[in-house]
Parts: sequence; C-alpha cells; structure tokens
Amino acid sequence: MSNIVHLVSRLARPATRAALPVMAAAFLWAGPAAAMTIEKVVSPGGIEAWLVSDDTVPLIAMDFAFDGAGSVQDPEGKEGVANLLSTMLDEGAGDLDSGAFQARLADLNVRLSFDAGRDAFHGELTTLSENRDAAFDLLRLALTAPRFDAEPIARMRTQAISSLRRSERDPDSIAGRLWASTAFAGHPYGRPANGTEATVTALGRDDLAAFHGRAFARDNLVIGVVGAIDAATLAPLLDKTFGGLPQTAELTPVPPTAPKSGARAEDTFESPQTVIRFGGPGLLRSDPDFIPAFVMNHILGGGTFTSWLFEEVREKRGLAYSIYTYLLPYDQAGVFAGGTSTSADKTAEVVGLIETEVRRMATTGPSEQELADAKRFLTGSFPLRFDSSGKIASQLVGLQLDGLDASYIDERNALIEAVTLEDLRRVAKRLLDAGDLTVVTVGPKAS
Repeated sequence: MSNIVHLVSRLARPATRAALPVMAAAFLWAGPAAAMTIEKVVSPGGIEAWLVSDDTVPLIAMDFAFDGAGSVQDPEGKEGVANLLSTMLDEGAGDLDSGAFQARLADLNVRLSFDAGRDAFHGELTTLSENRDAAFDLLRLALTAPRFDAEPIARMRTQAISSLRRSERDPDSIAGRLWASTAFAGHPYGRPANGTEATVTALGRDDLAAFHGRAFARDNLVIGVVGAIDAATLAPLLDKTFGGLPQTAELTPVPPTAPKSGARAEDTFESPQTVIRFGGPGLLRSDPDFIPAFVMNHILGGGTFTSWLFEEVREKRGLAYSIYTYLLPYDQAGVFAGGTSTSADKTAEVVGLIETEVRRMATTGPSEQELADAKRFLTGSFPLRFDSSGKIASQLVGLQLDGLDASYIDERNALIEAVTLEDLRRVAKRLLDAGDLTVVTVGPKAS
C-alpha cells in the first residue's frame, strides 16, 4: 500500500469524543512486522477478516472499510453526504440516543471513529479485550441501526459548515479543491469531497439514510483485526457485528478517468505566499510499474530533504520551505501530484523549476547512487508502518482495498530492491513525458 494513502485518504477528524487514557499511546506492537502471522478468518456467514492475533497486550484494534462507498458515491448536488454520515454513526443507534451512545463509549473506554475517503468509507474500533463483546455490539448498532435524530444532524451539519467556512480561508484547502476540479472536471473525483455550504445545508435525514442503505453491505466490506483475540472467537463475532448488513451494496458505477494534462487555473487570495499545486496522470495500484514509479517519485519529490525538487527549490535557491510529490492511486484513476508555497513574485520561477526537474527525470533519470539511496530509505522505513496494532490493522485493510495478498508484506522490500535503473527510467518517461503538468495557484497577484 503506497504511503500516500495514509497522507490523503484518512482525513484529520478526531477519533471520538470519549476519553481514552488507556489507549493514548495507540498501544505499541510487541514484535517486529516480520514476525506477524496473518490469518484469513471466515465467519459461518461468509464474512472474511484478516487477523493478526497477539495477546501480549489486552487490547483489540479493528479497521474496516466499505469499498467503493466513499465520497464518489455522493449524488450530484448532495456533495458532502458521505462526510456528514461519517460524523453521525456514533451519534445514537438502536435504543441509545446520542448522549447515551457517547456515554457508553466512554464507560467502556472504546475508541470508535468513521471517515469517508474518496473511494472507501472507513471505520476503526479499539477496545480493551475485557470489553470486547460490548464494544463490538456498539459497532453493530452504529452500522445497522443508526438513529439519525434531528438534534445531532443539526449539530453535525453546523460543524461541517463551520469546517467548510474555515477551509475557505485556508489557501491550501482552496488549492486542493481547485486542482481536483480542474484536473477532474465533470467527474466525481473533481467534486468537493466535503461538499459546499449550500449542499451540506440542504442535507437531511433522508439523504443520510439513503446513502447508508445502499453503500454499506457485506459484499464490499473488508476487515483487519489485530490484538488479543483468536480466530475461533473472531469468526462468530463477525457475524454478530456485520451480519445484519445487506448482502449487496447498490453503488453507482464510477467511470475510469485520468487527470487532465496541461491545464492552468488560479484563484486570487490575500495571503503571505502563493500556494502551488501541480500534477497529472499517474498509475493505478494494480499497474506492474507502480513500484518502480514509487521509487522514482521518492527521488523526484517524495523524499523530502533528499529529493531533486527540495534540492533545487529549497536548498539552492531558498524559494520555498517545503516541496513534495506523491502518487495517489484512486480506484478509477492514477494521479501524480505535488505542491509547494512561495512568494507571489517567485511563483513563475518555482513552476518553471518544477517543470524542469520533471522533464529531467523523464529524459535522463537518476543515478545509480540515487537509486541505491532511495531503496535503502524505502526498505528501512517500511517497518515503521507496523509499530502499533492500529497501524497494522490499517495496513491489513489497505492491502485488501488495493487487491494485494497478505504475502505482499513479506515481498514488498524485495520488489523495491529488484527495481533497476532501466526500470526507473522507463517508468519516468512513461509517467512524466506524457504531457505538461496541470498547475493551479492560490495567492496574491504578483506585483
């Protein structure tokens, strides 16, 4: 699973309002990633989960996702409904109204959160093993019997609108939306994932219930579980928790697409600096060239303090504090993208430097030493993705969403080590020589 998935598909929303002192450290994993044994557990009802069982710490972390049920499923004109739904599922369910549900979470010291990404709708549950059954039952209620009462809808809608208004004063947020709408004009990926003030204001109970009813089902559900639970205990618990969901989701098909190349857009905004977002077509996660592209991106702009762009823009010229690139493999589009900020009168110079470095990567590629350094960093940092049970559960779900087998964890570093200079130059030309970058800028007009 690429690192960008963690950067952009998990929005920074607080996990829960319940106090969680016992889980403040997200409980560290007791052993190295290489020692993990991943079991594929299938419940009597046919629900599958990937499990890493370890009773060193009496805690259980579970991640799950409904594939294809992210903001791409927001009906046109109702953008923001998936995001609003993600704030509502712990606001009362079954016989428990919002206050009672939140009190029950706090009493049990359960962490429960939901998040609507672009392609998938995610959830997380963390609980003490002694509270396992009660915690999983709260999740069951949240997923299968949400109340959608009027008061919490109004409250969460107000919070969503407040967040949207704050984002309209944030040039980074404005630039992100502008790049998406420019690169993916007319496609669901181009719509504002959190909606607009107008669309969110108009959302009501029927909209939430309709999305929930068609998007959450057993056939698009993927699950990862880590901690103090074994396969025999987990299997029937899966049916109790998720078995009440419909068998089949009723998702609106999302057509394959690619971001536009060579488009330009700008938005005037009074701020100290101009925000620049740039990018173009990337690769799907299933593409055989994805790993070479991942290594190439690290050298170009993903390596932060060691990348070509950082060296040219920051180190040599001091034109920006930071600059970055990433690969974003949506389900229906591959994206290569990046960003930086600079003073308004240096915007054209910075854009020119970015385009020059992208062309240089496409035409000449890196050196053997740069490739070796990138491999060393990417393989050496990989275990950090598995240093807590929560991270491991997230990785298990990510692998399933990406269509990868559990063996990928053991094979991933070998795949990176196998990338040759010829591989990297070939994929750089394929990815970066296909057309001009789409660039958007948000900031003051240059004097």
